[in-house]
Amino acid sequence: MRPLRACLGAAAAVALAAAGATAFVAGSASGATTALANRWYAAAPYLMPLDNNPPDPAAIMDATGLKAFQLAFVLAPNGGGCSPTWDGTAPVSSDTAVQSVINTIRGKGGDVSVSIGGYGGTKLGQACSDPASTAAAYQQVITKYGLHAIDFDLEEPEYENTAAIHNEIGAAKILQQNNPGLYVSVTTAGTADGTGWFGKQMLLEAKSQGFTPNNFSIMPFDGGFNGAASQTSALTNFNSILQSTFGWDQATAYAHEGFSGMNGRSDTGEIFTQADFQTVLDYATSHHMDRFTFWSLNRDRQCSPPDNGGRTSGTCSSVAQNSWDFAAYSVKFAGATPPTTPPTSTPTPTPTPTSTSCKTAWSASAVYTAGNEVSYGKHNWKAKWWTQNEVPGASQWGPWQDEGAC
Repeated sequence: MRPLRACLGAAAAVALAAAGATAFVAGSASGATTALANRWYAAAPYLMPLDNNPPDPAAIMDATGLKAFQLAFVLAPNGGGCSPTWDGTAPVSSDTAVQSVINTIRGKGGDVSVSIGGYGGTKLGQACSDPASTAAAYQQVITKYGLHAIDFDLEEPEYENTAAIHNEIGAAKILQQNNPGLYVSVTTAGTADGTGWFGKQMLLEAKSQGFTPNNFSIMPFDGGFNGAASQTSALTNFNSILQSTFGWDQATAYAHEGFSGMNGRSDTGEIFTQADFQTVLDYATSHHMDRFTFWSLNRDRQCSPPDNGGRTSGTCSSVAQNSWDFAAYSVKFAGATPPTTPPTSTPTPTPTPTSTSCKTAWSASAVYTAGNEVSYGKHNWKAKWWTQNEVPGASQWGPWQDEGAC
């Protein structure tokens, strides 16, 4: 059945070609700013515009000189279907909230890339029937926001699904063809060896489809890493994988390689400080890598207390820092110099929510659906989607949203 499906996808792609390219130009004319240099899209840190207490992008731009933001994440609807939504709940077609964020950024001379996929929720590659329909869904996002850049965040559990990855890689290739000049990054899990078996299978899928993005980036965290040395070692090993997979020499492989880090305390308790970011930045620039980004700007501020009691948070870094310290490394990668004088009004850390009564205690055996509320660890939590036996707060991208102390 696969050759037939590929044939149908190719036919649909031809039909999309003229319409897709036209839509891209129309979107650019109606809402997008002039494209930034690719280096800015390569340096864009992740920002969740609708969750994890989104910071004001204008304040970050004023404080650091940052111009580009990687907005996350576009997913399939939680209820099913092949149409783009923000976080599985907010349809792109009717969105005004994210558009407002984009307008703020563009109004100050910046721009955005949109990231699709991520760890949680159902991905469009899983929900759509083939590469062409997957591409058509993503084209709606490109057209709606007049995008010049897009990021495919392909990680577990989606990248363990060969059909889904076939759809995602095929869609990326179609979008690249139909939107001339579109900056395309592909982000996947990192391991000490560079990337794991599923990451290597994803690269082989890209090779088989003849698809080459601007870069393949790995995320060397949440995998037993310990500071910058372990991350640069993984980047070196990943470079060898790119060479052997695509037949590139070392320099060509580095020119198609990227780094996506996590600032502060990771989900598994690893610590990455400002000094670690500087070391990896030096490695990336000296090896002429294509991308340097991190998860996330929502976390690029100090907790209270600074170590957050040894916990990982989606809204602060759990290390001592000034607001937007980590964003400054992205600015440097883009080739700009961050301001030396902080703005007169520095954003303050997120205040601790006012205590409220605790909901019914979480149970490992109970089944919870979106909107259900429980208490655990003296915090109230709300389920984002169906879940069972997943401890609240165990993962930043897990099914539970922290509603504050109780």
